[in-house]
Amino acid sequence: MVMWVFGYGSLIWKSGFPYDDRLIGFIKGYRRVFYQGSTDHRGTPEYPGRTVTLEPAEGEICWGAAYKISKEEDKQIALTYLEVREKQYDKKAYVDFFTDPLALTPAVPGVMVYVASPDKELNPNYLGPASLEEIAKQIIHAEGPSGPNRDYLFHLEKALVQFGCKDKHVTDLANEVRRILAVRIPGNCHA
Repeated sequence: MVMWVFGYGSLIWKSGFPYDDRLIGFIKGYRRVFYQGSTDHRGTPEYPGRTVTLEPAEGEICWGAAYKISKEEDKQIALTYLEVREKQYDKKAYVDFFTDPLALTPAVPGVMVYVASPDKELNPNYLGPASLEEIAKQIIHAEGPSGPNRDYLFHLEKALVQFGCKDKHVTDLANEVRRILAVRIPGNCHA
């Protein structure tokens, strides 16, 4: 049986596992938000970074990439890898994946996705909502074993632009990070 995995954050540009096919598309009824703390990749326990999770949102869609994994061996490799990489995400959900905005039927039903719930008992790394400026400042200062948190944000923004996707939360946050960096470092045109 074929397995599909939906990526809406760093999995978009860095899968890290073997796959047979990659489709660009979206899931319905969710929006991408920088509410999950990262103490293992883009931050530390002392200064967590912020990564994306999904939040239920009626009428919204979240663009990303779905990966098809067919071979049994590749499925085991992917699951083992993802269980470590996504360990701070406390839930797996199975969602319908669409490639055509006009379609009523999903391109792939039951795609697996990792989600960080807002339940602090199950997910102690959940940071939740904050002002755009607060989230931007946290992203600017956080860095972990996978690199600066701002790189995560800018890679995500670039990947979504390459899809032709508009994600207001990501764009607004990236622009706020650039604005703060420009003020902090006069003459800085590159973030």
